[in-house]
Amino acid sequence: MGIDIHETLLPGVGLRYEFDNVDGDRICVIARRRGEFEFFVSTAADPDSAQRVFRLTDTEADALAQILGAPRMVESFADLSREVPGLEAGQIEVLPDSRYAGRPLGDTRARTRTGASVVALVRGDKVVASPGPDEVLRAADVLVVIGTADGIAGVRHLIEQAIDQT
Repeated sequence: MGIDIHETLLPGVGLRYEFDNVDGDRICVIARRRGEFEFFVSTAADPDSAQRVFRLTDTEADALAQILGAPRMVESFADLSREVPGLEAGQIEVLPDSRYAGRPLGDTRARTRTGASVVALVRGDKVVASPGPDEVLRAADVLVVIGTADGIAGVRHLIEQAIDQT
């Protein structure tokens, strides 16, 4: 079930986006041309009663989008894996003693060695979508992997190898 988002051009200001939530509130976001975002709430029955809740700079809005987007991205990959027979999604944490902590993702050669692909990296509240081979893995990073069950298990085995193992 989708949400009906109304978009309105505000000449000289930017764009206004509005939707009604399940509680009967009207949520309004004004995306200003200079990069700021203002958030307002009113009742759906009386949009003129809108009260500003907060303002975000473009950098703060990016941070919020990453926080909200990380779980959704992982959820989307899980949904995809349910729709394609034989395809699964997995999450693999980089532990502090992993031989790949502090090394670039490309050093794992995960796709070549297992056939599974690292499609995202979750680092705290930040998501790196489609991380490149130069992305340095850190302890506590969570890799989002798409592939067969065996491929995901292979990536898990690679990432979980301790430093002293060869």
